[in-house]
Amino acid sequence: MLLELAKLVALLLCLLSLYAVFHALFFTIEDPHLFLQPHQAFRDKIIDSLLLFALSAGICLIGGFIFREAEPPPHPSLSATLPLQLFYWTTGTMVVMFFLARFLQAHYIFTPSVHW
Repeated sequence: MLLELAKLVALLLCLLSLYAVFHALFFTIEDPHLFLQPHQAFRDKIIDSLLLFALSAGICLIGGFIFREAEPPPHPSLSATLPLQLFYWTTGTMVVMFFLARFLQAHYIFTPSVHW
């Protein structure tokens, strides 16, 4: 009973920490032209996102240990647990979306000419 509650809390903390990384990475730019310039605020945003990423990795790792211990022996691999699978997929998706957004904003959104 207590282990099932711990799994629920660990999964919710994992999801909230991944949401915090997503929010810090994509929704903190007030000036749209700031994204195009190598500016101190842009570097600060990236550093804040990386720190949140490290915190989220730790939370997901602890959640993975909880999920692994809840399974009967033989325990599954740590990377096969739900929190770490969520972490892997979410991190990969955010990396692809970040570089895609940077490319689109640099080459298509803020240019005055029409590209099609």
